[in-house]
Amino acid sequence: MKNNYFSPEGSRLYTKDNLSYISNLSGLERAMNDGAVLEAMAMLCDGDLNLHVDLFGIKGIIPKEECVFSPCKEPVKDIAIITRVGKPVCFKVKAIEPQGDTFRAILSRREAQAECYNYYLSSLIPGDIIPATVTHLDNFGAFVDIGCGLVSLLSIDCISLSRISHPSDRLSVGQKLNVAVRSNNAETGRIYVTLKELLGTWEENAASFCAGQTVFGIVRSIESYGIFVELAPNLTGLAEPKDANPLFRDIEIGDGVSVYIKSILPDRMKIKLVLIDVNPSPPCLVALKYYTDAEHMDIWRYSPEGCTKTIETDFTN
Repeated sequence: MKNNYFSPEGSRLYTKDNLSYISNLSGLERAMNDGAVLEAMAMLCDGDLNLHVDLFGIKGIIPKEECVFSPCKEPVKDIAIITRVGKPVCFKVKAIEPQGDTFRAILSRREAQAECYNYYLSSLIPGDIIPATVTHLDNFGAFVDIGCGLVSLLSIDCISLSRISHPSDRLSVGQKLNVAVRSNNAETGRIYVTLKELLGTWEENAASFCAGQTVFGIVRSIESYGIFVELAPNLTGLAEPKDANPLFRDIEIGDGVSVYIKSILPDRMKIKLVLIDVNPSPPCLVALKYYTDAEHMDIWRYSPEGCTKTIETDFTN
């Protein structure tokens, strides 16, 4: 994964370097001279849409026009500023002014974001693996901060191979992720990312299981020919048809279940299951396991060698 200076907001808040800059006047002056990107908590948004930032007793102000950088030159919506209250924001120190017995620091989040985009995000290519933080969940996907508060879309079909009804089945706001760049459009400034390629191939996931085990799973789809049960975010097995077992006629998508593994068939990329028990209460989010620590991938092939069906992602196209 690419480590970089322009990390998602919140990543540097309590670091030693950041605290040494924002905790006193001399640190802020040094940050202004160094051109450092800092972070602090946005405590208030006033009626003029200026953000007020906590700087250990020194008032920090991010003027409305300095709150958001838009790579695609779209108008900035008020909600993009208001929703930063109570959250970490990145910024650069532009000026320090006397104000009565103390001082006021004029800050720019827009400049920090512009630097992040120009020197980091704009150079990313498909297949690059980067850190991200989930900022918002919607029906069609998750929005993730990929650097200094700049947001990318992780569409629901790119979250995992196992089908989910809503991104909240897999992710939560504030969750830190590794993601791969899916596309980077220099004309619009929009970057799209994907997660499923980092969660392992069929063989890598199936290696954690063997026939004869009884394991936990989550019901992801109910069809006339069987029930699809997620064993891992990138691995699903098929249990007998719903009506074949009267005990499970009331089973619903999202239920937790225990299943017996009858067989594992790599050449067909199938796992046959038998339902043993059901727990209708919503299960906790399954922890994500990454199967690569690389900084970049060109091609990811999910399917086992010799399988009649091919599932892969070619980032070079």
